[in-house]
Amino acid sequence: MNFLKSTLLALALFAIAPGLAAAQNRVVFQLNDEDSRKWHTVLANVNNVQEELGKVEVAVVVIGPALGMLKADALTANKVQDAMAAGVRFVACGNSMSAMKLEKDDMIDRIDYARAGYVEIMRLQQQGWTYLRP
Repeated sequence: MNFLKSTLLALALFAIAPGLAAAQNRVVFQLNDEDSRKWHTVLANVNNVQEELGKVEVAVVVIGPALGMLKADALTANKVQDAMAAGVRFVACGNSMSAMKLEKDDMIDRIDYARAGYVEIMRLQQQGWTYLRP
């Protein structure tokens, strides 16, 4: 490829890059505290991200004691389900569930599961997701 063609190609890619980045907004939140105030803060932050960016993929990876907030009988269950209806993906750490003797039947319907929550966060970061830990 000659210099002029490669320069034009680079300029074209530079010109469309902002549009590509905007179309691929993805954020993963980590939550491992069983503190309802922190849960409400995370859910508010998720809502703020969605309102500001419009189309955005959001995942909340839940590890350790925070899994109590994903239980079907948790006080946060309705807000989690509302967030799920708005497209938020909640991922429960399987290792933490085993340690806490929790079963899928104990949890909110339609959440996702990962064998290891921290590995799930690593995978998402490797795929270009923005990582936030409030």
